[in-house]
Amino acid sequence: MNSEDLKNTLLNFVSNSQDGYGIYDENDILIYSNEKFASVMCVPRDKIVGMTFEDLMRHIFTVGQGINIEADNIESWLEYVRGVRRSRKFRLFEVDFTDGRWFLFSEQIDDKGQMLVQLKDMTKQKLLEKGLESSVENLKEIALTDELTRVANRRSFVTSVNTELSRCRRTGASMSFLIFDLDYFKNINDTYGHPIGDKVLIHITQLISKSLRAYDILGRIGGEEFGVFLSNTPTDEAYEIAERIRQTIAESPLFYEATMISLSTSIGLTTKGCNARFEELYQEADQALYSAKEGGRNQVVVYR
Repeated sequence: MNSEDLKNTLLNFVSNSQDGYGIYDENDILIYSNEKFASVMCVPRDKIVGMTFEDLMRHIFTVGQGINIEADNIESWLEYVRGVRRSRKFRLFEVDFTDGRWFLFSEQIDDKGQMLVQLKDMTKQKLLEKGLESSVENLKEIALTDELTRVANRRSFVTSVNTELSRCRRTGASMSFLIFDLDYFKNINDTYGHPIGDKVLIHITQLISKSLRAYDILGRIGGEEFGVFLSNTPTDEAYEIAERIRQTIAESPLFYEATMISLSTSIGLTTKGCNARFEELYQEADQALYSAKEGGRNQVVVYR
């Protein structure tokens, strides 16, 4: 194959390619466009050739089709583009379009200052990436969230508390820890069945959540047991929060069909300095919880 035949073959490939190809001269005037390039830019091929890059961008901005130019003023946007366009011999970047498509742009400049631009549709790849990111986020949420109550599971709760403990050590603040245990929950399951027991747990979780501050940490430790971490909270304030939650639960029975299921909870509370570890907080609150149950349930007991 001689050089002329090779040129014609290459031109035929480019002309019929599913990728867009355009060539700008040293003055940024488009001197070649295949059909795909013109179609992507939303300008007929016989009109796009001869346009400067900036005039093409002004046209796209005016009609609101093609490249998604997120700017209120096209001239300000072009001023920014002048600073990056032709700044390197080769550039590769992704561009989103007003119709939701994504294209991978490559710009290559030769020694004469002519620029070859290639546009490759990468919409499917972006959608796949978005789907994978969404799946990863969903998996993270599943891994960190209690499936029934939708609050932090034990693993997530412990991690969050340890993170907050590290922060507290830097501030020197005191912190309080609560453990809630639903009274006579086994009797509820035995009397009404586990599906109703699940509804009770969801109901209790919602009541606790509504009584907490935005920065408090709530988690399901296991079974009918929940933990709450209160950063920068002294004992008296933590006791008020715990007592308010206890009263709310006692005054908020679950109604199922024609049955009213009365509820109550026992709460253990401990307050420590900034150097405490999660295990210490848990053990002390758990001992206080045991005292609350031994003392008749439906009460808040502070660890001494």
